[in-house]
Amino acid sequence: MLPVMPVAVGEKAPDFVLKDQNNQAVRLSDFRAHRPVLLVFYPLAFTGVCEGELHSLSSVASAQVLTISVDSVYAHKVWADREGFTVPLLADFWPHGSIATAYGVFNATRGYAERGTFAIDMSGIVRFAAVVPASSSRDATVWEAALASVI
Repeated sequence: MLPVMPVAVGEKAPDFVLKDQNNQAVRLSDFRAHRPVLLVFYPLAFTGVCEGELHSLSSVASAQVLTISVDSVYAHKVWADREGFTVPLLADFWPHGSIATAYGVFNATRGYAERGTFAIDMSGIVRFAAVVPASSSRDATVWEAALASVI
């Protein structure tokens, strides 16, 4: 079963609290009025395409980058240490995929998120939304388009 429709541009972004790779709670709404957010869902840690995408996000300075997968905090910690990731890797581990589901990118058949990209402005409104299947990689220009929508 493929995901339902993603959160639409113009809608309020569903708030969440998830743990990052350092077991620290990160709340989406804490960034409101401070910085736009580039929210990036990826299928699984320790995979080549996801690794390349996350490395390309390390240079984004104009927004807070938050990445989300269904992997555990502990898997994220090992992966972040190994690869030198500095962006938050958030664990949508339990309830399994609940945030990916709220954003309409969870693939219940596979048990992980498709590659969803959302730009959220400082009011908490989604200004950019794009989803590609987990089997595809995002074009690098997706980050630019997403960021241009909130900056």
